[in-house]
Amino acid sequence: QVQLVESGGGLVQAGGSLRLSCEASGRTFSGKAMGWFRQAPGKSRELVAATSWKGVRSYDGYVTDAVKGRFTISRDDAKNAVYLQMNSLKPEDTAVYYCAGRSSRYYSSQLSDYDYWGQGTQVTVSS
Repeated sequence: QVQLVESGGGLVQAGGSLRLSCEASGRTFSGKAMGWFRQAPGKSRELVAATSWKGVRSYDGYVTDAVKGRFTISRDDAKNAVYLQMNSLKPEDTAVYYCAGRSSRYYSSQLSDYDYWGQGTQVTVSS
């Protein structure tokens, strides 16, 4: 059984930082795409950041314009994990953040392209 478990969410003041972690078990995601999505109250779930495998033990990272320059995604294949470093947080970043993985090496912005999902971790940014 494949499981993705997120951690690191919480309450932070605007301008602060959080680091989200997602550890996978049940299968390896080495060489496969993983990403972070978020869903704010009353809104659809959206892609925040993702990685694609580009070979030679490295990944390309992608972040949406809304978080560019503030959020960074990284991988650790030894731990079968993906991370999201979030700096300069804003109240509009408040959402439930989900980790996702797929069987392809390329990331996608489409929720239906991901085969595995975590349960989510709440991030709340106060003004």
